Amino acid sequence: MNIPSSIWTLIIGVVLTLLSLWYGQNHGLLPVAATDEAVLVDGLFNTMMIVSTGIFLLVEGILIYSAIKYRRRAGDNDDGPPIEGNVPLEILWTAIPAIIVLGISVYSFEVYNDIGGFDPHSVHEAPMTQESMTMPGTAIAQRAGTAIASTLSDPAPGIGRSPERAGLPAELRVNVTGLQYAWLFTYPDTGITTGELHVPVDREVQINMTANDVIHAFWVPEFRLKQDAIPGRQSEIRFTPRLVGSYDLICAELCGPYHGAMKSQVVVESQEAYDAWMQEQLVASSETLNQAVAVNPRDLSPDEFLNPYTKDMGIQPEIINQVHTAHHHQ
Repeated sequence: MNIPSSIWTLIIGVVLTLLSLWYGQNHGLLPVAATDEAVLVDGLFNTMMIVSTGIFLLVEGILIYSAIKYRRRAGDNDDGPPIEGNVPLEILWTAIPAIIVLGISVYSFEVYNDIGGFDPHSVHEAPMTQESMTMPGTAIAQRAGTAIASTLSDPAPGIGRSPERAGLPAELRVNVTGLQYAWLFTYPDTGITTGELHVPVDREVQINMTANDVIHAFWVPEFRLKQDAIPGRQSEIRFTPRLVGSYDLICAELCGPYHGAMKSQVVVESQEAYDAWMQEQLVASSETLNQAVAVNPRDLSPDEFLNPYTKDMGIQPEIINQVHTAHHHQ
């Protein structure tokens, strides 16, 4: 039975479309989407995977078909037909990619706007102050040979509020400082400083960032958001966690020889668990300050002085040792 080429084209088109749609939604290339912003980014990524898969299957299918059908047979020594070009085909294969690229560009713009990337005033809402950063974590950094610098007024771009939350403050603000090779988190409402970030689920969080020494990058793969922390400047990032769990916070900017060890945890928990954790930190902070009054730090080595702080903040002692050693070798 002779099937018309138009029917074959239709069948092949339907099969390619179904395969592309299936793989674009089931590729499994991304970790779990743990924030509301991650869902938007995944929608864009899946769309790009659908388009890319369809183009790949179409192009490779035509190449394989052509290589088999038009292969050189035994005894065939003739030249191929002198085909000079096909103007309608050239217009078609130029117009289709242009339309695809334009569509993805518009979609990307919308996603970036929806997650707050085009909020020009986002970096001015909650500037980091010297008071909010002069917490116990600052003493740690100073004893390790570094000091947390105050943030200047010149802001860096950030990801601020989404259009739906225009004019509304974030439900939780956290000041973050990156230094070689650790993250310090200060909660300005309570004055607590830790080495591990805790946030309540389903609450919008605003992160105000700066760096103490070199450029670092705040990146949580499950959040689909990444923002540089720049020395002397403040950058902002907002997100709304949607899944309870513990997620790796990774520095995604090469910041020195121990860059690979600069990791921490972001713990997303229920409001009740977050409140209990915050209460524990307040009690621990009070006890630490009382102990500090009774101990003369000049009688202790740097490692002995830092050990109780780093233990409470979740910072690995190896990191402090590396920083301390590197400081004395400068």
